[in-house]
Amino acid sequence: MKKLSIVSIALAVLVLAASCGDKGKYAGDSHLAIEDGKTVVERYGSLQVIGTDLCDQNGKPVQIRGMSSHGLQWYGKYANKDVIKWLRDDWNCQAWRAALYTQGGYIGNPVLKDKVITSIEACIETGMYVLVDWHVLGDKDPLLYAVDAEDFFTEIAQKYGDKANIIYEICNEPNGKNVTWKDNIKPYAERIIAAIRKYDPDNVIIVGTPNWSGDVLSAARDPILNQKNIMYTVHFYTGSQGRERRAEIKKALLKGLPIFATEWGCTKDSGDGGVFEKETLQWTEFLRENNISWINWSVNNKGEDSGVLKFNADRNAKGNWKEEDLSKAGVFIRRIMRNELDYATWKKEK
Repeated sequence: MKKLSIVSIALAVLVLAASCGDKGKYAGDSHLAIEDGKTVVERYGSLQVIGTDLCDQNGKPVQIRGMSSHGLQWYGKYANKDVIKWLRDDWNCQAWRAALYTQGGYIGNPVLKDKVITSIEACIETGMYVLVDWHVLGDKDPLLYAVDAEDFFTEIAQKYGDKANIIYEICNEPNGKNVTWKDNIKPYAERIIAAIRKYDPDNVIIVGTPNWSGDVLSAARDPILNQKNIMYTVHFYTGSQGRERRAEIKKALLKGLPIFATEWGCTKDSGDGGVFEKETLQWTEFLRENNISWINWSVNNKGEDSGVLKFNADRNAKGNWKEEDLSKAGVFIRRIMRNELDYATWKKEK
């Protein structure tokens, strides 16, 4: 067995000491959207990052759990107060991710920004957190539309930077063999962070990682310095990524990298392939044990396995879903979010 050096041991101790509390003993143990008549934002207030932990305004570790929209250019009708409030009240959802695609979305159709604004306003009114997601995907390199991103996030920060609800996700899934952390993603992130911080000095900013936000170790080896309340995302689909990705996350945490899983699904990474229940619950246990907040993909009725609605269900996007409106993934994820299902319970049921 390889012996740990004194330096390695010291580093691990420092990381643990820097965190804002013992893992699993965080303010959000019950994961409630509303508790004692108070919304999650009323209870937790302005989020902050201490060590590797996301913490509430008092420095207590929290784990935020929520749902993502699908692309707002296709399924933006679900980005409304009725649906968001239903997710809060029935699903126990604490956060909503407004996924604004860039290429094929906002870049050619800036009016899509209205769906983000609607999402923000609805989350402020319902006391939920909102992830403002600049959904880089087909464009691969975030630097391609960096000027547009600066303008977009400057406007959001100017208008909503004083609201505790806001979480900025500045780069969804950078990808491509020529798109690296050092040359593309980190320079982009530093540029967008500077634009946001002119107007919002405090709210959490989440940075994408290479390889469709699957490579947290690149960021862990070369993190963004001299900035507070910065986190890094990891994405996974439980039918495609498992033990190996979890091991990489653990290594990144030991290096001191704060991680937020801003997108994951219970299927293969194609969005289909069935629902992987055992693997999903292994992942949610891992995220809980390591105090990693998460957002599940996604609210849509297109008929894909990762969508939480059946094909063509709730075509008017009003919420108030019955179980027969939900896909297999929808029934499953709803139970997790309502604290009705964990790995131990699932094994007993089987």
